[in-house]
Amino acid sequence: MARYLLTVVRPLYKWLRHATTDLLFERRYGVHTADLVYLDELGLGDAERKRYQPTGWLSLVRILRLSEVGPDDVFIDFGCGMGRAVLQAAIRYPFRKVIGVEISEKLIGIARDNLARNTSRLRCKDVSLVCADALDYEIPDDVTVAYFANPFTGSIFNRVIKSLIESVDRAPRTVRVIYANPVEESMLLQTGRFRHVRTARGLRPTREWSRSNSIRMYLLEPENSTVRPVPSADQRLDSRPRS
Repeated sequence: MARYLLTVVRPLYKWLRHATTDLLFERRYGVHTADLVYLDELGLGDAERKRYQPTGWLSLVRILRLSEVGPDDVFIDFGCGMGRAVLQAAIRYPFRKVIGVEISEKLIGIARDNLARNTSRLRCKDVSLVCADALDYEIPDDVTVAYFANPFTGSIFNRVIKSLIESVDRAPRTVRVIYANPVEESMLLQTGRFRHVRTARGLRPTREWSRSNSIRMYLLEPENSTVRPVPSADQRLDSRPRS
């Protein structure tokens, strides 16, 4: 059965999903975001930097509720690639600002073209696409939602998370961290600063395949905070852990 799923069901599922994505989203928005790109092809190969693989078009919608985003929230996508998650955030949610950070000039160029084609659709008009190494990028102290689609692992992930923690301690606020395919979750939790609040499982035929496409949300709060910031009624998070 497992062999059948790998050799028959999985390729068919991928083909159907790609066709649906192309029809409902790529063509609808007039964008190009679906390619799988290995950083070696761009001269940016690194064992800790992962290939560009676009997040699902419904991924952000499934983990972040519209009512939880207000006009003071700022969204950042680390490793934004061709800009699919940035577009999701800017088109659907009332963020004050949306930021995409990407190390590849080629990919960020495509993201800018995709964004330009959808200017009239943007709910958030302040969108910034930055070509930079996440290790060198100074995280703005007003970011409240940070998105990671498994762009990097190991020491790179550790240093970026450390920078995010330092930003929160420098400018106290609650940050929601959304992590797709959270392979470094243990590293995140070992800091003692992140609290898991929600999981959206991947919509895939098998348990393991679904796990690798799951998305998790965590809360990062100021150090030694005795009172947790309470969202307004229309922004309240469901803080019950879900597995």
